Amino acid sequence: MPDTIQLPARDATVVARSDVVVVGGGPAGLAAAVAAARNGASVTLLERYAHLGGMAAGGMVLLLDDMVNGLEITVRGLAAEIIDRMTVMGLAVTAPESEWGLSQAKWDRWSRWGLYDYTQPGRIKPVVYATAFDPDGWKRAALAMLKEAGVNYRLHSWFSEPVMEGNRIRGVVAETKQGRQATLGDVVIDCSGDADVALAAGAPTISSNYMVTTVFRLGNVDTAAAEAYEQAHPKEAEALNREAKRILGGSWALWWLKTPLPGVIWCNCPHMTGYDGTSVEDLPAADADGRGRIEQLVSYAKANLPGFADAFVVDVAPQIGVRQTRMIEGEYVVTRSDVHDRRHFTDSVARGRDYYTPFRSLVPRGVDGLLVAGRHYSADPEAQKLSREIPPCMAMGQATGIAATMALSGGIAPRDVDVATLQRKLREQGADPGDVPSANALVDAGSAVPARPGAPA
Repeated sequence: MPDTIQLPARDATVVARSDVVVVGGGPAGLAAAVAAARNGASVTLLERYAHLGGMAAGGMVLLLDDMVNGLEITVRGLAAEIIDRMTVMGLAVTAPESEWGLSQAKWDRWSRWGLYDYTQPGRIKPVVYATAFDPDGWKRAALAMLKEAGVNYRLHSWFSEPVMEGNRIRGVVAETKQGRQATLGDVVIDCSGDADVALAAGAPTISSNYMVTTVFRLGNVDTAAAEAYEQAHPKEAEALNREAKRILGGSWALWWLKTPLPGVIWCNCPHMTGYDGTSVEDLPAADADGRGRIEQLVSYAKANLPGFADAFVVDVAPQIGVRQTRMIEGEYVVTRSDVHDRRHFTDSVARGRDYYTPFRSLVPRGVDGLLVAGRHYSADPEAQKLSREIPPCMAMGQATGIAATMALSGGIAPRDVDVATLQRKLREQGADPGDVPSANALVDAGSAVPARPGAPA
């Protein structure tokens, strides 16, 4: 057992009091904070980094996908709004609807943007509603959305511990350069990505690991020459890219994608396993491991790949690309079969590609006044791997933000909000809560919301 020391109790300065406190300024936290503020709540958002965006900006996951079921758009609302804002800036690229579908020509035009349905079989996949974007564009758009909504956002504020009254959360404490600071609120939404707040508040969680990534960008790449070579010499290009992926140690089918910045490409790789995304020993080790692979890859690409002769590393994401750590055990735990079988839930409040997120999976057990949104929602590890992309996490955030305001106005616990009313509000505000199942959804008795103990049947 490691040694421990006893630390003296310390006070925390109360720096804010809000109706709603959101911990984490990533995609889910942005959506939760904006949704709550637009629905009349005073909101404080805490973020540990110097910027907003989480995995979308700091982790440089520069593709928004998992938003369609075939050609049906399933994620709208605030996720669509931030896409529109970045598009106006010239920092987002989405294939027009006329280009959606399956053909060689469409694939050739849009595949290197990543704007295709990766779940479909075959080398050539259908082009769909998806968006490639720039990380600074996300930061700017997110900041504008928070300011316009009147959210009090506090960066450089690392969550430390909850403020509890029995099993009810009343706020949080953050470590800052100015010491310990407390933010008090009536509803707290944990958008930390790692269930930090829920765990510290006493909610049950499970832990698991998936691959991590040191995402990077290369500049001065002649993407037109690279694409032309691949289309004219597919077998030779496949062999060259296979070697690139071997050097990286793992990547998606296309190891590089274009970005809105000319000559700058995005590489969502290398894929590395065996690292714990909550370990202060593993995270720097993963960073060093990834940087070593990137260095080898760049040398190989410059020497062998058409269009890459003058390439250089623009940047490596300041945040390690962590996909899975802790998940809460909520009032319902989404299973792999739920996602795989497209099981529909009558209390669905968010959608992804072709799966549904029940409100119960955003409600931790054992803690009152707390909701969660993001990749740490209540799901088993295999289900979470299939349902943790940025747009559906934003949909969760929007749902919890509105749910928090309903709890406040009704004087009830967040877990007790009327889901039918929440679904209606989400639709009125441009989101798709998944209350209407798609034709390929599995609708059965298992999707019904169970009665609460003591509630009338």
